[in-house]
Amino acid sequence: MSENNGGGFVRRMFANDIATDLAEGRVLELAEIYALDAVTESERAMIEDYIKDAPEGPAFKERVRQARETLTLGFAHEEEPPAALFGNIMDRITKDAATRPPAEGALPATSGTVVDELSAARTKRAERRGLSGGRAWLVGVAAAAVIALGGVGVGAYVAAQNDPVNQVLQAQDVRKKTAEVPGGGTATISASSAKDSFVVLMDGVAPAPNGKVYQLWTLPKDGSAPVPQGTMDAETLSKPAVVKGLSSASSVAITVEPVGGSSSPTQPPVLVVPLSA
Repeated sequence: MSENNGGGFVRRMFANDIATDLAEGRVLELAEIYALDAVTESERAMIEDYIKDAPEGPAFKERVRQARETLTLGFAHEEEPPAALFGNIMDRITKDAATRPPAEGALPATSGTVVDELSAARTKRAERRGLSGGRAWLVGVAAAAVIALGGVGVGAYVAAQNDPVNQVLQAQDVRKKTAEVPGGGTATISASSAKDSFVVLMDGVAPAPNGKVYQLWTLPKDGSAPVPQGTMDAETLSKPAVVKGLSSASSVAITVEPVGGSSSPTQPPVLVVPLSA
């Protein structure tokens, strides 16, 4: 997992156990491991319990689907992964490392050192998780295999980390509130002071009547007029919406407005959720 600190990406390593990974917001990075069944039964149950009500649930399920679909297509005529696949991946990594110029101030590494370090890291991770040899292989090359087969690419992975929604949902200080929406369904608000933003995710909410849309508003702390923050029609209703300006808002409100939205609310809000802790 990577985090943009303004001057590049800094690697954030997995923890030694699934519970810590989940607590620190790394559920999306566990999708490929989950998809390949490289977890124990208790870990699988822990992940499933977490995503059941989590805003990241839809994104997690989509990554699992993509990983399984990609591997199914790649191995459709194989009873097991080709014996040479792992070796080919490692050869590519070694060649890339050998031909890439070292970073300024860095000591040059031999190709053997690169392979040894990768092997040692993979073995250490497997020992900590108590995985069998087969599962250790899956964990060690899951991401590389999916990338090699054209499924979840590096570009898509980095783009996901830069996505404003993910930045809020994975923030260390994120806090969540879930409120019942009249008529059925829920609205979950995930707020991060560090990102000065919050994410709204509607679940099980029926679309607005014909000719109408739901509209988001922030209610300023100074008591001034509600600020429009975009609309949600039938197509976008189930997708997360990110809103900036958390520090100046006391609450988020949702109203039903004409298609295209309004500059100020025309109806009483169907829901108001305080943003304070």
